[in-house]
Amino acid sequence: MMAEQDEDETPELGIPLETVATIADLLNALEDDDLDEDEDLDEEDEDDAEDEDVNEELVEELVNELSEPEQAALVALALVGRGDHEPEEWAEAVKAAALRNAKSDPAQYLLGLEGAGYLLGEGLAAFGISLDEIER
Repeated sequence: MMAEQDEDETPELGIPLETVATIADLLNALEDDDLDEDEDLDEEDEDDAEDEDVNEELVEELVNELSEPEQAALVALALVGRGDHEPEEWAEAVKAAALRNAKSDPAQYLLGLEGAGYLLGEGLAAFGISLDEIER
């Protein structure tokens, strides 16, 4: 049986916070690019399209370099951020994420999840961790 956790103690999330912050930043940059594109439909900017491709590839590369437990923790943070699970249900969230990841690519899931960077930040916030305060 696991020892009870102090309420003030942050649980071990199973993934480095710097990694979560970097991936969240890239996902947020992609979302911002998408918003910019919607506003400027008349202006085709190849540089922005190339930047978006680079950011998507970076997200895929970073997520695919993670171990399976780290990938599950990353997706679980998004699930907590979305409100699918409470912080107290962390073990369940990780299990749900691992099952989801076994069926399809976690990088593609995050890239297709609207507001994924924001959701990762919200997931961290649920554990009392500020995305803005994590060193990159």
